[in-house]
Amino acid sequence: MNPEQQKILREREMQRRQQMKTEADAALRQSGLRLDQTARDQFEARYLQERRKIERELRQEVEAKRQQQLPQLNERLKSEFQPHQGSPAVSISPTTPQKNK
Repeated sequence: MNPEQQKILREREMQRRQQMKTEADAALRQSGLRLDQTARDQFEARYLQERRKIERELRQEVEAKRQQQLPQLNERLKSEFQPHQGSPAVSISPTTPQKNK
């Protein structure tokens, strides 16, 4: 990875972390709790921990659904693109444009 790509990844990660911190602060405000700095830091750490857990579970659910649906997709595409017996096979070839006279 070149230095520019590394810089972009670092910036994205910083933005993601800042967004998560903002969301943790919003969750604390919504809770109505009045906490000292130590408790605030603990709340934020716990929020981020639980948030990562939720996101991991959601990724796993999406991947599981994807894996369930892929065989159906493959079969559908196979039947769609499989040449039918008795009819000419579908071939894709570039067409040459006809000149206007």
